[in-house]
Amino acid sequence: MGKIKYILIIIIIYILYKGYTSIKDFDLAITKKVEEIAKIKDVEKESTVIGLMMYLGYPLELHEHLLMSSKDKCFEKKEVAETNSFATYECAEVNAIVKDGKIISIVEEIRVLE
Repeated sequence: MGKIKYILIIIIIYILYKGYTSIKDFDLAITKKVEEIAKIKDVEKESTVIGLMMYLGYPLELHEHLLMSSKDKCFEKKEVAETNSFATYECAEVNAIVKDGKIISIVEEIRVLE
């Protein structure tokens, strides 16, 4: 009789474990699905990114911005742009609205990268 109780307890624990993991997996699946839908629908989201900023005129006014993957890539593109243009360029960490891998608008400039 004692062995049957242990087996029933183990079975009950196993059923509870499987129920718990299936609920967790369902939550993770929903989260992944929402992320996929956001990518497909090109949802605009606000995030902190590195951008190459181009300023024109006097006083300097932000004319264009380009999303960069890293500081090094930004500095590399900045050097090329400055040799081919009379505009003022700077690499900056900005809080921006990003959609489909592009900066839509700048919310605020956090800091200029040196």
